[in-house]
Formats: sequence, structure tokens, C-alpha cells
Amino acid sequence: APYKDGVFLIFLPEINDSESHPSSSHQTLKGTSKWATSLENLLEDPEGVKRFREFLKKEFSEENVLFWLACEEFKKTQGKKQMQEKAKEIYMTFLSSKASSQVNVEGQSRLNETILETPHPLMFQKLQDQIFNLMKYDSYSRFLKSDIFLNHKKSEEQEENSPEAQTAAKRASRIYNT
Repeated sequence: APYKDGVFLIFLPEINDSESHPSSSHQTLKGTSKWATSLENLLEDPEGVKRFREFLKKEFSEENVLFWLACEEFKKTQGKKQMQEKAKEIYMTFLSSKASSQVNVEGQSRLNETILETPHPLMFQKLQDQIFNLMKYDSYSRFLKSDIFLNHKKSEEQEENSPEAQTAAKRASRIYNT
């Protein structure tokens, strides 16, 4: 340790008030900061999904995120009968030519109801990946520039800078400095 005026100096890692595990720096991001790091992070946060859906609705492409979410849910489905029902629901809602919220994916024309007889958890994976990439390279970047995202970010920053948040931070720093 460095030595100064007859005293050993000990460097302690900085303590971050807003985070209970300072060592795991990747977890310190939350809200819009976390959403902005990747589409995956955005889709893991229910509030993020809600805002992204709101944005996609304005762009008339909400079906993309709904399809992606339905596929994620489908992978967790247990039992052949439930899988058949869910697969059929996904097919009818997003993939059939008469689908109410049809997504635009390659290979869709080759899909037909016979695949629904023998469902498996990853049967929609290729299509889900296509939609994910479509969102990632298209709508996600626009979402990060949208009013929906920027207004949410602004309100988060205002909350962080509110007197209540600052007094909590000061209280915390007083505790750590004793």
C-alpha cells in the first residue's frame, strides 16, 4: 500500500449507493440505460417491453414483438396437448395467410398446419430469430431515438435528481463515511 506522512493509505472500492452489489458492475444499469445496451436487455424488462410495444404500435409492427414473446412463452410449454394448442394459436395469430397479426418471415409459405401435429419447443426458433433480427436492426434503433424512449429516459433522470433521491443518497453516503 502507498505510504504517506507515516500512514498507510488503503484504497477501498467506491461504493455505489444505488446498487446493493457494487462488485457486479453490469447489474448497475437499470431502466432506459439498460434498454439502450441491447435489445435482449430491453426484452427482459417488462417495462421495456411495454414501451417498445407502445412504439411498435405507432409503427404498425407490434405483431413482431408479440410473436417473439409468444415464441418465448411457447418454449416453456409442457405437455404435447398444451404445445399443440399453443402452436396452433401462434400459427393462426401470426403465421397463417389469414392471421390477424401476420408477421413477415421467410419460409412462411412452406408452413402449414401439419407441422402443428408434432410440436416441439424450438419449432418456431428460426422464424423467431428472423423477427428478432428484424426488430434489432430496424425498429430497435428507431425506438432508441423515439419520443417514447426519450421521454421515459427524461422522467427517470428527473426522478433520480429529485430531492427525495438526493437526500437518500446523502444519507447513504453519511452512513458509508462513518
